[in-house]
Amino acid sequence: MKGLLQRVASARVEVEGEVVGAIEQGLLVLVAVEPGDTTANAEKLLHRLLNYRVFCDAVGRMNRSLADVSGGLLLVSQFTLAADTRSGLRPSFSTAAPPALARELFDYLLEQARHAHPETQSGRFGADMQVHLVNDGPVTFLLQA
Repeated sequence: MKGLLQRVASARVEVEGEVVGAIEQGLLVLVAVEPGDTTANAEKLLHRLLNYRVFCDAVGRMNRSLADVSGGLLLVSQFTLAADTRSGLRPSFSTAAPPALARELFDYLLEQARHAHPETQSGRFGADMQVHLVNDGPVTFLLQA
């Protein structure tokens, strides 16, 4: 399971012109599920997302986590993040989980995140989404679980 996290000043997801998820300061995370991923991978990724220290402390060092700053968490499913891009000029999606498994694990991650961190929002699985963000820094990390 992959999570591309971006520290944001704000972010929102729209589907057909309707805002379906929005946060202020926090993390926008694009999530990809790969074959072989399990609920254990989702739990590990969530633990890292909530505790990864990407927010600045009083002296400007990245020593504070999402939980420390009570920031928002916006989870967006993105199967293209799992693409194999090692060769050629077109991505291969053979490294992405089948849609049924991806939906099951993304929904599990979202449910666990909402339980652990009430400031959780999401996009809509499988929808054509427009993602708007103000990347703070910019700060972007790829986490794998």
